[in-house]
Amino acid sequence: MKTHEVKKGAITVLAAGILFNLSIQVLYVWSLLKDVMKTPLAQGGWGWTSQEAGFPYTLAIIFFAVGVLIGGRVQDKIGPRWVATVGGAMVGFGLIISGLVGENPIGATVGYGIVTGLGIGFGYGSVLPACLKWFHPGKKGLIGGLVLGGFGLASVHYAFITSALLDRLDIQRTFLYIGGAVAVISVIAAQFVRNPPQEYMAVILNEENKGQTVNTQKAELNVRWGQMLKTKRFYLIFVLFLFSSSVGLMIIGNLTRIANLQAGVINAAFLISLVAVMNALGRILGGFLSDKIGRVNTLFITIVLQMLNMIGFIFYQNATVLSLGFILTGLCFGTFLAVFPALTADQYGLKNYGVNYGIVYLAYGLAGTAAPVIADYFYVRNGGFETAYIICAIMMVLMIIINYLLKREVDKV
Repeated sequence: MKTHEVKKGAITVLAAGILFNLSIQVLYVWSLLKDVMKTPLAQGGWGWTSQEAGFPYTLAIIFFAVGVLIGGRVQDKIGPRWVATVGGAMVGFGLIISGLVGENPIGATVGYGIVTGLGIGFGYGSVLPACLKWFHPGKKGLIGGLVLGGFGLASVHYAFITSALLDRLDIQRTFLYIGGAVAVISVIAAQFVRNPPQEYMAVILNEENKGQTVNTQKAELNVRWGQMLKTKRFYLIFVLFLFSSSVGLMIIGNLTRIANLQAGVINAAFLISLVAVMNALGRILGGFLSDKIGRVNTLFITIVLQMLNMIGFIFYQNATVLSLGFILTGLCFGTFLAVFPALTADQYGLKNYGVNYGIVYLAYGLAGTAAPVIADYFYVRNGGFETAYIICAIMMVLMIIINYLLKREVDKV
């Protein structure tokens, strides 16, 4: 293949992957609809309890993580295009089902919690491996950050879209319109997501080697999931991912309550959008930094920053300082989400990356299930989040130790 053809193919797949992720990340939609669902029927809502409104979202997080594993495994076998296509269609149809069943909690649980959750996982688990395979191995962090940055940034545009629709339509039609749009956009984008051909010559993006290519057919890592589970590195990576995700989700998942409790902020919509932007930016910058100074070193810097930030949250008592704390939380959370995919690829290769990272990503699903429960428990018991902040800081300290052990293991390889 000629250099310009390689570059064109790589950029096309990357752009399609970013667009795909921008379309399927509809988890934030539920957080906006939840309050309307809890509104009494007489006032235009569905009259759901907090438990009824929260369960489909929790289930979607679980099936999202499971979907990443299943979708990653399947795309390793048949390629990413059809897995992404099915995933995008499932995300859209799950939302449509939720709109059609209306006030029925069981129908919404099946439609959104299972179908949409699995669809997001299928898409997430198939697009990233394909994009990584099109670029030079030294750019895993940057490319992964760009692809995942689209996933993180989706919260911003869905916040405006969902709010605008709710101002004009009821909940059912909001689900239907968003579901229809997601199905169309994601399925179209998925058609451009493919693996590179066998004779592929990866493009080197850095300026000093601009226009050159490198043969990727040389021997490379090809670690199967069973072999991965026998390495100490896997368990260290898993725990690091679990702790870092738990800390981020505890804070971001309770952003509205924290802002109101500690700084008297009533409408936190701007803060939510700000954190989403910082989350996306952290994925890009964190991925880029990890390409330059190494994954483990980037993790160490981010862990220390997040640890100090968690301690600081105990003392953040005005909107300005609290906003800075949320900005740092979003940046660190995004950095973690960019480094772990690249770290997994570094340690275990790209051939079986879909299933390997799918197993690693189960840590995020576990964190998404447990972290909000832990934060809610201490909030109800103590009337604040100070205990949760202390727990987060302790987890960061443990992460420093685990990260040191990981560095020793990585150096042995």
